[in-house]
Amino acid sequence: MKKKELKSVQIEQITNEKVNALRPHTADAAGQEMTTDQGVKINDDQNSLRSGDRGATLLEDFILREKIMHFDHERIPERVVHARGSGAHGVFKLYKPLPDLTKAGFLNDALIETPVFVRFSTVAGSRGSTDLARDVRGFAVKFYTQEGNFDLVGNNMPVFFIQDAMKFPDLVHAVKPEPHNEIPQAASAHDTFWDFISLMPESAHMIMWLMSDRAIPRSYRMMEGFGVHTFRFINSKGESNFIKFHWKPLLGVHSVAWDEAQNISGKDPDFHRRDLWDAIESGAFPEWELGVQVIPEADEFKFDFDLLDSTKIVPEELVPVQPIGKMTLNRNPDNFFAETEQVAFHIGNIVPGIDFTNDPLLQGRLFSYTDTQLIRLGGPNFHEIPINRPICPSHNNQRDGFMRQRIDKGRTSYGPNSLGNNDPIQVSETDGGFKSYQERIDARKVRARSESFRDHFSQARLFFRSQSEPEKNHIIDAFSFELGKVKTVSVRQRMIGLLSLIDKGLAAEVAFALGLQVPQEAEKPINKSIPADGDPSDYESIQVEGKTKKSEALSMKNTIKDTIKSRKVAILAADGVDATSLKTIMEAVLVEGGIAHVIAPKLGQIKASDKTNISVEESFLTASSVLYDAVYVPGGKNSVATLEAEANAIHFLNEAFKHCKAIAADLGASQVLEATYFFHKLPQEFSEKTVLEEGIVIEKDIKALSKKFIKAIAQHRFWEREKPRQVPA
Repeated sequence: MKKKELKSVQIEQITNEKVNALRPHTADAAGQEMTTDQGVKINDDQNSLRSGDRGATLLEDFILREKIMHFDHERIPERVVHARGSGAHGVFKLYKPLPDLTKAGFLNDALIETPVFVRFSTVAGSRGSTDLARDVRGFAVKFYTQEGNFDLVGNNMPVFFIQDAMKFPDLVHAVKPEPHNEIPQAASAHDTFWDFISLMPESAHMIMWLMSDRAIPRSYRMMEGFGVHTFRFINSKGESNFIKFHWKPLLGVHSVAWDEAQNISGKDPDFHRRDLWDAIESGAFPEWELGVQVIPEADEFKFDFDLLDSTKIVPEELVPVQPIGKMTLNRNPDNFFAETEQVAFHIGNIVPGIDFTNDPLLQGRLFSYTDTQLIRLGGPNFHEIPINRPICPSHNNQRDGFMRQRIDKGRTSYGPNSLGNNDPIQVSETDGGFKSYQERIDARKVRARSESFRDHFSQARLFFRSQSEPEKNHIIDAFSFELGKVKTVSVRQRMIGLLSLIDKGLAAEVAFALGLQVPQEAEKPINKSIPADGDPSDYESIQVEGKTKKSEALSMKNTIKDTIKSRKVAILAADGVDATSLKTIMEAVLVEGGIAHVIAPKLGQIKASDKTNISVEESFLTASSVLYDAVYVPGGKNSVATLEAEANAIHFLNEAFKHCKAIAADLGASQVLEATYFFHKLPQEFSEKTVLEEGIVIEKDIKALSKKFIKAIAQHRFWEREKPRQVPA
């Protein structure tokens, strides 16, 4: 066999290793006999063992005791944060080797597909909360590499609320339901959270992201991911570069409207879970490019912010993101609990060629993850749960403990030893052994924070001023809503003071909505946290005009808008619908990778004008516009008359317009649109320009209509019509 062919066979084996490793632990009860956990066949699983058919249940019923015991212990403690999540399997493929940057094996072989498991999540809510809360989204990726597991544990926002992990318990306690009444669930719009934020100016940048559209993504498949911290890449020469990790979705970065998110929470609180599952099941595999920002060690201090500060980004205009590979999620879990719930991510799981920095938030997280998994997964052997096992062998002298699954042979469990040939042996760096980067350290032990961490407002200002007008309006509305839920007026007033240090216009708009005045100057001292290294005497002096330039990468306006893959289109129809009008649009949507659902007054089938039967996916009772990306109304005299008289159909269209979605109608269905609130406000001529500005398409030529409609759906939303064309819905 040729060397190239041998390599190909090895690659195929490596790709399937994780799948094969899980297979012995995967059970399918189809066609199998019922047994106890010890393998004893069960004759009756429906009735307890009793002393007579009306007698007492007997203590000796071992089948009952095992069944009840297991049921009583089916729930493990949920995660303190990121409790509600959804996961999927996939692969990562490198574009080209990176030997100059890192010696990590999976980043130096472009032929290998590295298995991955990804878990997306909300942060604040419990397992039973909604997917559509305004919240940060977790984005954790476990790479099963040939050198061990590498966990890239991040979020869909590149910064964080705090600079030092010492403050993490305070942050979580503040945002969680208030302890005296356990209210509100999965929401930051309450007094304790904003009290904390108003006293912690280092949160200013993150709070801008949280109040933006990034906090309510259209789907997990349409959001970015970030490593948040600054890491290191180490090459085989021992040379180090600072690294920021980015995940860029190939479907673009898209959101839903806040009003829409609240409606979705009522209609389908599993919206994001269902979306991810359905996309993978249908073969519309989600894809992200992994990119890195590379900062040479020599450039560590060249920026006007500190690379080790997790409340700061490195603007992409200063350091471009270099795409290095692509991740594809292509398989749903077989069992939610065994995989998604038991998967244990740890920021400390790294491989040779990747290392940490002195980011104080990162350093604290290194402790937190291990401690959390110990209590959540029952002991120190959580790494032996199948979903957490590496695909490479693991050997050490660690033994015993709760839930130990591996049976270790031999009499020695210590090192060095002479009775067991000194196995397992240590591995030299040249043979792949991990060696920490030899960073020079010369400092005193102090509880302090560097002065370079004290600029809390310039990047918050950069973020706000980089947004499009609709995005700015959404941020203003979000602050107004959240602070409007705060009952303590002094907390609201303090926040207005902080907002004035970010942008005077933003502060003025929010203050007006709250019935307050913008203070002449923010409350002093601003930082009530009182850091050990002192409080800056004048935060106003930090506002340097040179830091207010815009960053195009921060606005979602500039995202990918050239595809309708996996977008859901609602087709409103009834008996008598024009078959050509309906089927032409449906086929056009399917050809472009979208999904089309016929929605009618009742389930079952409707009869088209040509006497053919058309299946109905949803009725107006079970469907809602908030679950779709666009709406189409086909022609057909009887169908049009039915929809015009159907209040739910008119509401469906009004609501879709309110949420800025693409809407199309056959010219023969224009009377349905005339029954809405919005139609009379639109321009009379629906030109190409109108379609791109308004997202409304009305055409007699069905083929021309389909092309314009597809183009409009790809734009995602028409936020510009939101303010001037508000309608009730």
